[in-house]
Amino acid sequence: MAYLLFPGRHHLLTNFQQQELSLITEWDISTFKDVYWNPIKLKEPIDTIIWVITSANHSNTRRNPLPGYRREAMIEDFARHVEADSFVYHIDDIGFSPKFPHYVLNKIEVDSSWKHTLTPENTVLGCSTPEVIDMYEKLWFQALPFELEDKQNRKFKTELPWNMVENMIDNWKEWEDWRKDPKYLQKVSRASRKMYDKYGFWDLAIELHNDPLLGDDGDITETRDYNTYVRAFDDWAKRKYDIIKNITKSGRIVDIWCCTGSLIRELTLDEKFRESDFYWIEVARKLYNECLHRKAQWHFANENVFFYQRNVATGNIFPSNTVDTFTTFSLVHEVMSYQWEKTLDKFIGMIYDQLKFWWRWINVDVVGPRNKDEVVYMELNSIDWSNEDPLRQFDNSSWNELRQYLNSLSTYSRFIRFAADFRHEEGDMISYELEEIWDKNLIKLKMQAACEFLSKKDYTDNWYSEMHETFCFWSFDDWKTSLEKQWFKVLWDSHDFANPWIVENRFVGKADFFRKNWNDLEKMEYPVTNMVMVVEK
Repeated sequence: MAYLLFPGRHHLLTNFQQQELSLITEWDISTFKDVYWNPIKLKEPIDTIIWVITSANHSNTRRNPLPGYRREAMIEDFARHVEADSFVYHIDDIGFSPKFPHYVLNKIEVDSSWKHTLTPENTVLGCSTPEVIDMYEKLWFQALPFELEDKQNRKFKTELPWNMVENMIDNWKEWEDWRKDPKYLQKVSRASRKMYDKYGFWDLAIELHNDPLLGDDGDITETRDYNTYVRAFDDWAKRKYDIIKNITKSGRIVDIWCCTGSLIRELTLDEKFRESDFYWIEVARKLYNECLHRKAQWHFANENVFFYQRNVATGNIFPSNTVDTFTTFSLVHEVMSYQWEKTLDKFIGMIYDQLKFWWRWINVDVVGPRNKDEVVYMELNSIDWSNEDPLRQFDNSSWNELRQYLNSLSTYSRFIRFAADFRHEEGDMISYELEEIWDKNLIKLKMQAACEFLSKKDYTDNWYSEMHETFCFWSFDDWKTSLEKQWFKVLWDSHDFANPWIVENRFVGKADFFRKNWNDLEKMEYPVTNMVMVVEK
C-alpha cells in the first residue's frame, strides 16, 4: 500500500486536480518527479489518497466559507472518479506551528484507529504551497507539486483553487450566468459546482467577502481577549435578565450578538418562556463556537435554541413581521464603532421590518450624556499611581506587557494615553486643553469626550480593541429621536441611568467634573453610563 497525502482547506476542487490524481493513481508513480525534479522513490503504486481538510472547525468566514462536513461531502463525490481509495480526515485550526505535520500525521493515525500510518517510505505529499512543502520536507517526505511549477520563484502552471474562489468573488457582478460560464465549467470540478449550486455557497462566499465588519477568520478585531469578554458577559447575565424579564414577550425571541449565550440560559430557565423559540445570533467565530459547545453540553433548559453566525447589519435574517422580541445587549455601539452611523440607521430599519406589529425591541447598552456637547472641566487623580512615560509604545502582540503598563499609570496619565490612542485609526480623536484654575490641574473638553474616557479607562485587558469603540455617540434623547424617525414607539420602561456600581468603583476618587460659572467652578454630578430602550413597532 502506498499513499498520497493531500492536505488543504479544500473549499474548491478543480478539474486540474482530478486530472493529476487520475494520472498519479493510474500510471507508474516512479515516472513522476517531485518539486526538485527528482524521481518519486515509492516502491508501490499509489492506491490510497488521504485527504486532509485543514481548518475543518471553521466555517462561515472569508477564508473558510464552507463547513468541514460539506467539504468532506464534496471530496467524497469528487473521489468517485479517481481510481484509488479515498479517506477524509478533519484537522482543526491550531494556528501556525512548525510541528503541524507531526500533528496531522498523528491525528490521522488516531482517527483511523492506526489503520493508516504515513511515513516517507510509503507516502508522497501532494501540495502546491511552498511553506507546507518545506515543513514536510523536514520529515523527509517527497512532494508532488500539482499546480506548482517553480518552488523557488513561486511560479504556478495553472490557477490555484483558492485563487479561483477569490477571482470569482471579485468578478461576480460580471457574470451573466455563472453556471454557463466557459471558464467556470472548464476549471471547476463537477462535484464543486454541484455543492456550490445546491447550497448557495457562492452567495455565502460573496456575502462574507463583502462584509465590512469581519476579518478573514470571522472575527471583528484581532486585538480582543475573548476570555475577558466571556467572563464579563457570564458574570452579568442574571442582572441583565432581571432588566428584561418583565418586558420580554414570549414567542420568537431573537438575541443579537449573544456572546456565549449566558442570557439565553436565564431565559430558558424561566417557565413563562417554555413555549418560546430562541434564536441567538453571534458574529464572532470564537464566541459562536462556544455557543455550540455549550448547547452540546445541555447548558440550556429548552431544546428550541438555535444559533447562527451572522453580521446582522448587512441584511435581514428573518422574514418581515415574524419576530416577537429582539434583545440587544452591548451591540449597537459596536455597529456604530465599526460601521458608522449610516449602517446603524440601516440596522434599526431592519429590526423594525422583522418585528411583528405591536411587538418589541429591547436595547440595553452604553449611552452618551444628554449634555454631551457641553464644555466641562475634568479633574483626574494624578497620585493614585505612576506618571512615568504615558505614551510608551507596544506592538500588538504585547498584550500582557501593555496591560501591566496601563495598570501602573495614574488616572491622569491614563487619560493622556487614551487621548493619543482613542479612534486614532478612524481619524475621530478627541480634543482637549490643560488649564489650571485655583491650583487645580484641569482638563477642558466636551462632556462626550470625558465620558468616552471614563467608560474605557479600566478596560486594560482589551485596550487596543476598546480604542476603536465609541460608547457615547448618541444621548438618550438622540436615540429617541432616531427611533421615532423610523416609526418606533418608545415605551415608558425606557430610561438612561448612572450605574451605581460603576460610579462607586470607577468614578469616585478618580475623576470629578466642574462647569465654569463666571469665576466659580460648580461641581457636577457624575454622568449617565447606560440605557434601557424599549420600543414597539
